[in-house]
Amino acid sequence: MLTSRIKREPLMDLRYSVRRTLPNTCTFGNMFGGFVSVILASQGDYFHAIFFIAIAAIADALDGIMARLTKTSSKFGVELDSLADVISFGFAPAFLMYNAHLKQFGYWGMLVAAVYIFAGAFRLARFNVELVGFDKNYFNGLPIPTAALTIISFEFMHQINNGNPQMTDLTSLLLVLSVAFLMVSHVKYDTLPNFTLAGIKQKPVFISFLIISALTVIWSRGYATFYMFLLFILFGIMRYIFLFFRMGMKASNT
Repeated sequence: MLTSRIKREPLMDLRYSVRRTLPNTCTFGNMFGGFVSVILASQGDYFHAIFFIAIAAIADALDGIMARLTKTSSKFGVELDSLADVISFGFAPAFLMYNAHLKQFGYWGMLVAAVYIFAGAFRLARFNVELVGFDKNYFNGLPIPTAALTIISFEFMHQINNGNPQMTDLTSLLLVLSVAFLMVSHVKYDTLPNFTLAGIKQKPVFISFLIISALTVIWSRGYATFYMFLLFILFGIMRYIFLFFRMGMKASNT
């Protein structure tokens, strides 16, 4: 019996090590997508730079799914994921937007791109500190992957439509500043719900929005992606304003 136990334990350790490696592999995939995006953006290939940030976002989503499925969530994984996110959703989109539009504004454009990276790093650090005991239904501030996807979906629309360059440069500057501010704000945004009966009952409106958004993006062949992210961002802001005034009215009545 002792011999058989000794034989089984290394096998169990090997299986656990393989399971633990799967989420980290997805995290490195996330990091790789951001790295390739930076290289492509430096070469002026903005369309494919957008594509690799999108790949990084898919790898980031798979990372969390794998960690839950294999039950291998760890503090190390959380920290590694944050480092990958700083590259793929902080530095990569900031560099892309600076190269494509913000450098037209000289040092101010450089500063705006840097502010976005600072805000993203702050957002990730705050999330990690608040991870234990935080409200699982909402994020405190706009998540950095959402901020990055909003930016690249805007740039995707510009690449497809070939809009007015001067107008696009100014809009890009305002957009990057806006999402940077929202990342460090306390505006609450819904976390992704579990697509189970309990999850649907808990957030029916949000799940309906996700389904309608996905269908709209598919129907429009990607053209409507930016507008779907914009609606999501604006909904969070409107809800925050509504709750702020409602709390103010309750306080004045007491």
